[in-house]
Amino acid sequence: MLSLVNVIKRFGDRTAVDDVTFEVAKGQTLGLLGPNGAGKTTTLSIMSGLLQQDAGTVTFDGHLVRPGDGFFKLHVGLVPQDLALYEELTAWQNLELFAGLYNLAAGKFRERANDALSLVELSDRRDHKVKTFSGGMKRRLNIAAALLHDPEVLLLDEPTVGVDPQSRNAIFENLIELKRRGKTLVYTTHYMEEAEKLCDRIVIIDHGKVIANDTVHGLYRRLPPSQTVFLQIDEPVNSDVIAKLAQLPIVDSAVPVPQGLRIESTDFSTSLGPMLGILGDAGIRVAAIQAGGANLEDVFIHLTGHALRDDKPPASP
Repeated sequence: MLSLVNVIKRFGDRTAVDDVTFEVAKGQTLGLLGPNGAGKTTTLSIMSGLLQQDAGTVTFDGHLVRPGDGFFKLHVGLVPQDLALYEELTAWQNLELFAGLYNLAAGKFRERANDALSLVELSDRRDHKVKTFSGGMKRRLNIAAALLHDPEVLLLDEPTVGVDPQSRNAIFENLIELKRRGKTLVYTTHYMEEAEKLCDRIVIIDHGKVIANDTVHGLYRRLPPSQTVFLQIDEPVNSDVIAKLAQLPIVDSAVPVPQGLRIESTDFSTSLGPMLGILGDAGIRVAAIQAGGANLEDVFIHLTGHALRDDKPPASP
């Protein structure tokens, strides 16, 4: 349904999107994963026709997508990361405004608006001004506005970021319902557990490049047959200590992550003692040790060498 082929976008001497190619099938939920600055929002802006790429093509159902394309706008809904709402208007008035932009007839608008507000559980707040809403309620209304014209494709740029856990869960339930209704969703997120539960396919982007494009199970198959532990450390660990850990014969990798280190080893029964010895010799105290099964964060670190929220620049050639 939606296809990107060899898409490139530059801002001055920085390449934000670097030869990106992937497809989204009808009814599929595709997750775009990557750290801040990876190129996710730029890619989504190109996919929505808001931004012109420097090279490559974007097509929707075989139709070439260009900025200002009225045909494409009738088939796509965009939920931007920055709220697109008018605070002094009520929820209903905001929806009336968006409906006017899509030239929806009054009768059709009432039906669509009521359905959208019901989906995001804001029917009882329809006549309240948006400035009285919580951050999570505003994000849910943002989703409702994107659904008014009943788009086939919904593009969502981190719709659950920066909201409280209850609102985040409510938004996630909205996305599950939209998937159940057969909508095609493209969804950027920092939350690995959301991507794992919701997405049929995941595209991992790092420094503007696609480094993986697979199902969740396909991504897990890329991991080596190692065990993983997280060592909680309340102070930075310098690169020399990390290098010593990585050089242990049965340690596959040692990667700094928020609040600690993520270690892969084929046998922690023999490697844990030497690891703790290296850290102890360096005067580093381990506050806790946590073992667990593999997750998408492990996949991301294995493929990129750094954590999802790590803004580390690419290594010099």
